[in-house]
Amino acid sequence: MQTYLDLLRDVIENGTDKGDRTGVGTRSVFGRQIRFDLSQGFPLLTTKRVHTKSVVRELLWFLSGSTDNRDLREHGVTIWDDWATEEGGLGPIYGAQWRSWACPDGRVVDQITEVVETIRTRPDSRRLVVSAWNPADLPDETKSPQDNVRAGRMALAPCHCLFQFYVANGCLSCQLYQRSADLFLGVPFNIASYALLTHLIAHQCDLDVGDFVHTFGDLHLYRNHLTEDIVYAQLARAPRSLPRLRLARRPASLLEYGYDDIEIQGYLPHPTIRAPIAV
Repeated sequence: MQTYLDLLRDVIENGTDKGDRTGVGTRSVFGRQIRFDLSQGFPLLTTKRVHTKSVVRELLWFLSGSTDNRDLREHGVTIWDDWATEEGGLGPIYGAQWRSWACPDGRVVDQITEVVETIRTRPDSRRLVVSAWNPADLPDETKSPQDNVRAGRMALAPCHCLFQFYVANGCLSCQLYQRSADLFLGVPFNIASYALLTHLIAHQCDLDVGDFVHTFGDLHLYRNHLTEDIVYAQLARAPRSLPRLRLARRPASLLEYGYDDIEIQGYLPHPTIRAPIAV
């Protein structure tokens, strides 16, 4: 994961100081891309511990179509707490857009089911795309996440907003476009999540894994992360060998994988580095 450390240095050395919605402020660059060959190991950051339970639970939650934070909390995952209402509502965020995109004529589109079926039946299609960016459901930036949810909008606009699959030589690759990327807290999590999604879909479609390509729009470090005990502490650490991903079984459907079906083997990271989250 030297690639990740190189991104940190890029933002520090070449970034522009900017304001942002949260009021914290960032150092930001625009338009970057990294690539991981998934056959060479699972791209889980080793220069700090990534909470893999949250990665797996959140992805399975997205795939289930749920947008209820209580479904995460019952498994001890609290990563969406700052945006949820007291009742657990988050509005039509990722799970809703992936599994039940609302059409003007009243239909709903299950993008995940459709893309898996298309990979199986028309693997050369250039339409292997899933989008979470639905302008009709975006939040009003002048209102709190909770007030947006009460108004029927998303609590938070999608950061990882569009992804596309590509099949070649019996391998499945995925490219993600992330319009806004919190490099210290969010990006390690996002890399692992989409690498896992690629593995699961490849498993379902009798394909090997290819590349995960991560394309960024606004890639940033929050100002309160640019400290000796956060970003610079991570830069002082040497990357370790990547772990491997093992899937214990292949259920009948992508939507039937459970937490116990997913095992990350040989993950030996440096210790956790804690950092504040900008809401």
